[in-house]
Amino acid sequence: MPQQSNAASGGQNAASGGGVGGGRTVVVTGGAAGIGRGAVERFVAAGDRVVALDRDAAALAALEAELGELVTGRAVDVADRAALAAIATEAGPVDALVCAAGVQRYGTVVDTPGSVYDEVMAINVGGVFFACQAFVPKLPRGGSVVVVSSVQAYAAQTSVAAYSMGKGALLSLVRAMAVDHAADGIRANAVCPGSVDTPMLRTSAAQFGGGRSTDEVVAEWGRSHPLGRVATPGEVAEVIYFLSSPAASFVTGADVKVDGGLTAGLAVVLPEDAK
Repeated sequence: MPQQSNAASGGQNAASGGGVGGGRTVVVTGGAAGIGRGAVERFVAAGDRVVALDRDAAALAALEAELGELVTGRAVDVADRAALAAIATEAGPVDALVCAAGVQRYGTVVDTPGSVYDEVMAINVGGVFFACQAFVPKLPRGGSVVVVSSVQAYAAQTSVAAYSMGKGALLSLVRAMAVDHAADGIRANAVCPGSVDTPMLRTSAAQFGGGRSTDEVVAEWGRSHPLGRVATPGEVAEVIYFLSSPAASFVTGADVKVDGGLTAGLAVVLPEDAK
């Protein structure tokens, strides 16, 4: 059940403190699409300035044009450690970091090519680790990191060995950062979505639809969640916003499921005549 956008961004100057609306400055990786874009929109709605990092420069330019002066896009692949470090070096004060960049790839431990494994680890794990390495030193007391993991950190569907492994690693990283940086007043948490209606999910639906329409496949996947549908990026963004805000000031090291009840149930259905 893929959720978030690919890794990247494009634009002008790096982050600066404050914000046009008097709000915070927030860095969002994978900010041009999917959950990352949803997070950008939520922070902008609150008057925060957002530096969106994404490798899709055209999508970043469109994001800047649509959302206005509170958004600055920077084109970068989060697998590029040096580029992340350079952007952080240029940046002014940063109040929060959201790591939403990621890719979905398929395969078992037997048939996943080494190149695919390397790509997933470089973006989904390394992209988070090195974004945090670059930006956590810039966070003030009261600063926050929110990492987008997945329900697949807890339980896997078939043929997502590398993806599931990487999402599980992110939960361990969040716990480690929560402990390491608590004395600095910096919190670290994760959100773990189920299926979310993003371009990534729809790409997978087209790939595995067997000739059915993408909308039909997405709706079917939604029915596997007790709430009966997939999430919107905005619904996940609301939880990201909460975790990054002072309202969550005593929440750190947590992994919050935003999964429509998917991981709450068992796939066992009683026969009708036994109910």
